[in-house]
Amino acid sequence: MNRKTPTILLTGAGGAALPFLISAMQKRGCRVIAADMDPYAGGLFLADKGYVIPKADDKRFLPAIEKICRQESVDVVIPLVDEELVHVATLEEKGIITLIPRREFIETCLDKYNLIKKSYDAGIPVPGTYLASDGINDLAFPCIVKPRTGRGSRGVQVLNSDEEYDTWLATAGIIPDQYILQEYLRGPEYTVSVVVWRDGSVQAVVPKEILSKKGVTRFAVTKFNPLIEQYCKDIQDRLHADGPFNVQLCCTSTEGNPRLFEINPRYSTTVSLTMAAGIEEVYGLVLQAIEGKNSFRFGMWKEGVVLCRQTLDDFVPLDEFQKREGRIERT
Repeated sequence: MNRKTPTILLTGAGGAALPFLISAMQKRGCRVIAADMDPYAGGLFLADKGYVIPKADDKRFLPAIEKICRQESVDVVIPLVDEELVHVATLEEKGIITLIPRREFIETCLDKYNLIKKSYDAGIPVPGTYLASDGINDLAFPCIVKPRTGRGSRGVQVLNSDEEYDTWLATAGIIPDQYILQEYLRGPEYTVSVVVWRDGSVQAVVPKEILSKKGVTRFAVTKFNPLIEQYCKDIQDRLHADGPFNVQLCCTSTEGNPRLFEINPRYSTTVSLTMAAGIEEVYGLVLQAIEGKNSFRFGMWKEGVVLCRQTLDDFVPLDEFQKREGRIERT
């Protein structure tokens, strides 16, 4: 079977997983277009073509993405930045395939308080969570305080006492109903890839125990865990992502039961580990999106594969750098 060369558009070209992802997709025969608001985002220089785009809250953002799609005959758009997701989801109405969950699911996940509330209402076990404006309630210290929206552990703090809570609350600029207080979960933390396409069937669940994290996961290892697998299937069954998503959870130290604290309604930075373990969650879903579900089958994955994230310097002659730079356009 002669298969056309898929052209994909990846946003967030400065992300930690992009060098691996771009290389892997190119090896699979894909033509990769990368986009980012930073003209020196590393992925722009690795992709077949790069574009510097406006921020997601700029009214020029969506027209810029649409123009790139038309200009480059893009088959599938894969946004990797939270702020872009809801905007990019509207492209489906114009016949452009986007590799993300349903818009309603995206909106739920991007508001961490609403995510916990809807999960609880759907019968999914979750940690105790309240709006910071409602006070500590029945939470015990230590507890977590974090913004209702945001990513990369920004603004997350551990509060150890009423005094620390009062001090935090008195901090200038804090709007309490824009923050949540959450039960401090004790136990190993996992980041979990859940491979789903629009028919709603879960095709793979890959739990990765986090060994070290600083904003993004630095070290992690794939681990089979039937409790986590069923928990993530329940999330899809009850919240209907109908697209790829990533669950961040802890397994409680007493019973080992999973409890989510966030869901990324997109691929996470550990997509590279999922792929290295044998589940090509991006390429597989790209083919299914273009050619139908039967065009790709996900198989087994390997336990005990460790991600060791590091920064590697790349050195190229000036003429090669200028050649790569010449492939980058500003929208």
